Amino acid sequence: MKIDSQNKLQLDQYRKLKWLIFFRGLFAAVLLGSAVLVGFHGNPPFFNSSLLFICYIAIAVLILSMVYAFVLPHTSQLVRFGYVQIFFDTLLITCIIFVTGSFSSIFSFLYIVVIIYAGMVLSRRGGMFIAFCCSVQYGVLIALEFQGGIYPVGVEVDFIFTNYNWNYVLYKLFITIVACFGVAFLIGFLAEQERRAKKDLWAMEDQVKRVERLAAIGEMASGLAHEIKNPLASLSGSIQFLREDIPYDPDRDRLMDIILREVDRLTALVNDFLMFAKPHPGQAKIVELDVALEEILNVFTSDNRRNKRIKVTRQLAEGILIKIDPEHFRQVVWNLLLNADEAIESEGRIDIKMVPVDKTYVCIIISDTGCGMTDETIKSIFDPFFTAKPKGTGLGLSIVQRIITSYNGLIDVQSSLEKGTSFTVKLRRAINPR
Repeated sequence: MKIDSQNKLQLDQYRKLKWLIFFRGLFAAVLLGSAVLVGFHGNPPFFNSSLLFICYIAIAVLILSMVYAFVLPHTSQLVRFGYVQIFFDTLLITCIIFVTGSFSSIFSFLYIVVIIYAGMVLSRRGGMFIAFCCSVQYGVLIALEFQGGIYPVGVEVDFIFTNYNWNYVLYKLFITIVACFGVAFLIGFLAEQERRAKKDLWAMEDQVKRVERLAAIGEMASGLAHEIKNPLASLSGSIQFLREDIPYDPDRDRLMDIILREVDRLTALVNDFLMFAKPHPGQAKIVELDVALEEILNVFTSDNRRNKRIKVTRQLAEGILIKIDPEHFRQVVWNLLLNADEAIESEGRIDIKMVPVDKTYVCIIISDTGCGMTDETIKSIFDPFFTAKPKGTGLGLSIVQRIITSYNGLIDVQSSLEKGTSFTVKLRRAINPR
């Protein structure tokens, strides 16, 4: 679900930033220790300008790491905080490259390192942004050096002019920029795949927890519902016999109508409860998904009252098959459409979309522009007898989940107050028997 996923994503982001701060501090400590060792064990022992600057940069990184570690638990803007950290990392790496020879520095590979962890922490967009920053900084650094605007620490003034020509400089600069953006694209792609995989895993974990919570009451509920259903049938039959045998009386007849109406309502409730507790296996058939959805939507939109206030849009893909009992499928989609309809108080829109995930699964997304749901409501909507409506049994979504689970599917919900709700049903695709 959206709220739980958001919390998990926030926690995942927090952990990544925490580990990033730790490894940044570790890198700074190793860099400082190495510079000190090289300085003291030289022949003769000395600290040249480059080593001193590296020590200063390492100390600056250590101080920044301590500041980041202090700020991290107190900020809620984790993504923005990540951008700030990694942008400063690019500046410090540019400084390291400058004091170690600039164009001839062996530390230019650090740009690739920072782009890799930027993609892991900030996803594709963040990786591309950091690749752009690295490319601009390196390009400006090399251009200024080649034009004589700056002189790298510890390198002769005319070193780059003596050892390299302009064509080679441009070639190396081009290769470096291409490598930065290539790595950013690849890491971003892998990060997006990881993010989607985590969301799917979290959705499966949530569904497994819900199923485990409900499984314990399933058998008991089934037996209890049968025990209630039988007396209701006897009560309804007895009232109908009495109505035929006793003289007509308006008041008495009105009371009998009330009894019969309430018996019918209780019977419907018990039937829903039976469906929730122990869904009938049904007769699974190969169903053309777009055709089945179109039929249900045509019936749903035929209501004149609904036509006037709700616009229904659809994006259906042809040729996708699933194996399911048609009545079960109709019940799932109809319940979700009714929920969307009831969430829209005046005018609004319901969007139905089919999204093939791969050759194995297909997603049906039903979104509305209704009132949305609070965090607490989202956490409880699949619980039996929970409802936020003035009328209703609170079993509709519980039944929907039980049916989908019986076909090894998944259901997820995303919602924002005053913006709307989106239900996603993920079902396994069937192979065309022909």
